[in-house]
Amino acid sequence: MSAGSRGPTRIAVLNTHPIQYFAPLYAYLNRAEDLDVTALYLSDFSLRGARDPGFGQTVTWDIDLLEGYTSRFVGSRWRTAEPSGFSSMVAPELWREISRDRYDAVWVHGHGYAACLVAVAVARAKGIPVFMRGETHLGLPIAGAKAGLRRPLMQTLYAQCAGLLAIGSANADYYRAMGVPDRKISIVPYSVDNERFAAASRITAEERSEMRARLGVHDEAPVILYASKFQRRKHPDDLLAAFLKLRAQGIDAHLVMVGSGEMEAELHATAAKAGDANIHFPGFFNQSDLPRVFAACELFVLPSSIEPWGLIVNEVMCAGLPVVVAREVGCVPDLVHDGVNGALFPAGDVDALAAALATIAADAGLRARMGAASRERIAHWGFAECLAGVREALRKAGVTGAAA
Repeated sequence: MSAGSRGPTRIAVLNTHPIQYFAPLYAYLNRAEDLDVTALYLSDFSLRGARDPGFGQTVTWDIDLLEGYTSRFVGSRWRTAEPSGFSSMVAPELWREISRDRYDAVWVHGHGYAACLVAVAVARAKGIPVFMRGETHLGLPIAGAKAGLRRPLMQTLYAQCAGLLAIGSANADYYRAMGVPDRKISIVPYSVDNERFAAASRITAEERSEMRARLGVHDEAPVILYASKFQRRKHPDDLLAAFLKLRAQGIDAHLVMVGSGEMEAELHATAAKAGDANIHFPGFFNQSDLPRVFAACELFVLPSSIEPWGLIVNEVMCAGLPVVVAREVGCVPDLVHDGVNGALFPAGDVDALAAALATIAADAGLRARMGAASRERIAHWGFAECLAGVREALRKAGVTGAAA
């Protein structure tokens, strides 16, 4: 960079804790010459290992969540704090951390914790532009009293922001409905480390056989995969019911349900009652194992009725899987094209889900075409597009870097 030019734009990104999906993005953005990304974390619980209520067990991710970018742990409680509600994360220390001479922009993830609003207030007080990236879309349920207050409250909050970083089409529509003008909205796609997932899912025939054996599968019948938390809003029980309909039709396939959570005992009991040896519960798999799990399967299903996005869909698309997804899932408008790279069905409609599964499970050629379409679509929904979106948001807000 020439003498007298401005240095990279210094961005502080506030998160409650290091997150397996976000950390690789920050590292990618930080490699750009014009950006200098620092993550401000309020807790290290994802590093030290803590009980994840969704999975119902202690989870420690097995990928490096701090590599490739600067991180700071803020607040006096970061070694013990865990996100568990709005008031669980406050961090008045953000007043000292966020300053004009340290950062050119502040990026806040959502408004679900008090610390997010503290960060917005601090940045506004110090004249630093604020950008917000959240997950909400208009299809998510909201209680009656909150529904009436949402637009005026959100309109007031978003007016404090220099830009809104929409994760996709549904999220952008939400911001528009809250009164945000298009000039303040930039798409910063909800994405995963496509390169890592695609590379790690390229396995040999021997590795594939070994992984299928770990999943409990010992033949070449197609494997239908569920890989998420066993939560009611995700409706894994609907998938199990749909699979049993397939089996009653004589379709040769396996159902592999990867994960754990509140419905685990109920799902096991249903499977045991059915007595079908082609239903498998191999347990929880960590990040480094997941791409090989995907590569060992033929078809992925996410039947959620309440799902802000569904990043697992991104992951399996990197592995070239067809995806059968409930229409209510947030990623659908951007990632799932019915009949092209998978199928859509109304959440809760077991018959429609079974019909979609039957069509794809029975046709290897169709699966191959849909899998290729998944790879093609996800290739254009990744970190490169995030970088372009961040640059656009900074440019529209007139944000420039520090003096070199």
